[in-house]
Amino acid sequence: PRKQDTTTMDEITKLVRDYVIREYLEEGDEREITETTPLISGGIVDSFSMVSLKRFLEKKCNVQIPDACATPDAFDTVQSIVGLVHRFQKAQPVTV
Repeated sequence: PRKQDTTTMDEITKLVRDYVIREYLEEGDEREITETTPLISGGIVDSFSMVSLKRFLEKKCNVQIPDACATPDAFDTVQSIVGLVHRFQKAQPVTV
């Protein structure tokens, strides 16, 4: 079977969680990052970090997320980020 260009919701979830843990938690920070952990309102991700997370996801998931949609609300939980990426993946025309 041909590997599709879209990443599954589970894969995106793991990508986002791993990235947040790797990039934004201090060494020894034991906070658990779940799908509903408040990232921005909880002080884990700031607006500058949000931009690098958005770029990372665009590159990894081959998707364009318009800046207008990259709001602190949209990036506040792993779940909402996954939904955002998934929404724009579906909007992308598949190039062959």
